[in-house]
Amino acid sequence: MPPPRLQKFGINDLGLIEACERFEAVELWMEAAPNAQLILIWLLDYLGPQAKSLDIILRHVDASLNEIEPARLAELNFPGVEITDGHLEVASLAWQAYRSLTPKPWFDLLSRDLSILPQLRRCVLEMLEELPGRATGLGASELRMLELISAGYGHPFDVFPHHRQRFQRRVFGYWEAGLLLERLALAPIAAVSGLAEWPFTLEMHDEHERFARYKDSRLSLTALGKAILAGTEDFSRHNPIDRWWGGTHLTNDNLWRWDPVLVAP
Repeated sequence: MPPPRLQKFGINDLGLIEACERFEAVELWMEAAPNAQLILIWLLDYLGPQAKSLDIILRHVDASLNEIEPARLAELNFPGVEITDGHLEVASLAWQAYRSLTPKPWFDLLSRDLSILPQLRRCVLEMLEELPGRATGLGASELRMLELISAGYGHPFDVFPHHRQRFQRRVFGYWEAGLLLERLALAPIAAVSGLAEWPFTLEMHDEHERFARYKDSRLSLTALGKAILAGTEDFSRHNPIDRWWGGTHLTNDNLWRWDPVLVAP
């Protein structure tokens, strides 16, 4: 909640639980996107049994709230449920799994009954798909960028996830997408060429000429990028890997890979 709104309600100096205690009713409206589901399991793990004593209602929202006009939103009906021990147990299990030193506990969630949080299983799968692929060394969103560039989408924003139907991935947002593209374009042996400006920061956005150069970049695949799409090369064989996936520090020496064959149809 923005600071002015917190101040308006007189809760700007309160913690989350203390703020909830000030209101007659508290509802969690949680979207289906992975980031929203991660926030949900973190919140429920943090609140614990107090989520029940505070009578918090959970609403699973199968839409993007930012894209719905307020008048239209008032007409929609997202069923609400009271939080139970079952919600808290699954959320705590999932949050601890995501924070683990390896992705295995998160993968093991697929063998559990997660239906009490109906959008969580898809979140688990989508997050796993962002691990380095067994054949490519890239996550699903990075690989999708290469596919779009290969298909002729030549400007940076053409391959960003805000083109939802085209991009087909939901894990990363605007700022993360900029970092993904930089990893592909600025690696010692790059998979993408033509990026004309970096780093993808707020400062770059505020400088008109730099931002214009970024938007006008003409992207293309390098020999490595083409080979990755052809299934004959692995990005991690040629470049250092140093990023975090949940609580897992992914490096070339600790490269947990994702293989969709491991998941039963």
